[in-house]
Amino acid sequence: MLAYVRGLVRDAADRDGEDVVQDVMLRLLEAPDPSRPIEDLAAYVYRALRNRVIDVIRGRRPERSLDAAKGAEDGPCLIDTLLDVRFDPVRDLEYSELSRVIFDAIDTLPDEQREALVLTEFEGWSLSDLAEATGTPLGTLLSRKSRALSRIRRVLQEYGTLMED
Repeated sequence: MLAYVRGLVRDAADRDGEDVVQDVMLRLLEAPDPSRPIEDLAAYVYRALRNRVIDVIRGRRPERSLDAAKGAEDGPCLIDTLLDVRFDPVRDLEYSELSRVIFDAIDTLPDEQREALVLTEFEGWSLSDLAEATGTPLGTLLSRKSRALSRIRRVLQEYGTLMED
């Protein structure tokens, strides 16, 4: 397990890998949920390790604004999607309502799409860094993020139509 974590966290000290393994094992032993039995323990543990590595790496990244300038290889960003919908949140909607709609839409995304969107838009990851950290091809991450943004765009367009009625 330690070798797996070290492979995911290439730039971290050995201690980070040990801490991740220890955290996952403690959580696994402390809070078994009898209503949700684990069918494949190995898969469960390795997925938990991967998720914990992502949490550790997230903690190292500075937060970025939605409208922060990004590289061309990162593809479209959330602010472009919001501007493309041509909403004027100040005039048409209260900001809190628009935020709720956006975050509700993000919550409905499949895990892989949500992960790609949240890590690149809110956690400051570039798609190339995310591809390297997760071992997922860059094209796959671009596709996931594009699908996520398309879904959010549709939700915002539907919401805008409801507001006009």
